[in-house]
Amino acid sequence: MLKLQHITWQTPDGVQVLKDVSLTVPENKLVVITGPNGGGKTTLAKIVAGLVSPTSGRLILDGQDITDLDVTQRARIGVSFAFQQPVRFKGLTVRQLMELAAGGQQHEESLCAMLSRVGLCAREYIDREVNATLSGGEIKRIEIATVLARHTKLSIFDEPEAGIDLWSFTNLIDVFEDMRRSLKGTLVIISHQERILSIADEIAVISGGALEHMGPAADVLPRLLAGEKGCPACLKREVFA
Repeated sequence: MLKLQHITWQTPDGVQVLKDVSLTVPENKLVVITGPNGGGKTTLAKIVAGLVSPTSGRLILDGQDITDLDVTQRARIGVSFAFQQPVRFKGLTVRQLMELAAGGQQHEESLCAMLSRVGLCAREYIDREVNATLSGGEIKRIEIATVLARHTKLSIFDEPEAGIDLWSFTNLIDVFEDMRRSLKGTLVIISHQERILSIADEIAVISGGALEHMGPAADVLPRLLAGEKGCPACLKREVFA
């Protein structure tokens, strides 16, 4: 279980991006964080991953205070972060990247199974370089495969739909649905997309740097779709654009 307690963050020139955000991410659930552009969602995800340090507040993971741990230390205790735009590694093959993620040499059958899970034919990809020859959808799926290889207790995906085509997006939804069914750990996804929101267990709405709502998807999603009073006025337009 992840607890964020009174998290704030401001830029070096004093602009406050996050304002006293407190929320609990339940264990073994798929939680989607959504809200208008510029509301602070990605900053919040980077704070959880250890890429950004909060100005104030604490982060507690399974009873351990991880606020002062850096990104490497958090990775060692089971926190994974998938970037909105995955990093490419010239000279590194898919096989090598996945073995790095897994922490050691892997049998080819195991690597093939993980690549197959994200909709890639292992024979075509396992020895390819993780470079600019891969499409946005391909690199996104390879990054998800590396997260699967790590078996982490907390996996964070920042707008996984960004920069991929419709076919790849449809297959990405299938991957997340499969991960949700076989969940052994917590998934946190930053997304605007209704199809991703619809497979969530819980939805948190961040707007203007503050937590507007959090609750079961069955309760929160209909309110977003209906644009009910109390939901940010611009949210429905931006989330489902």
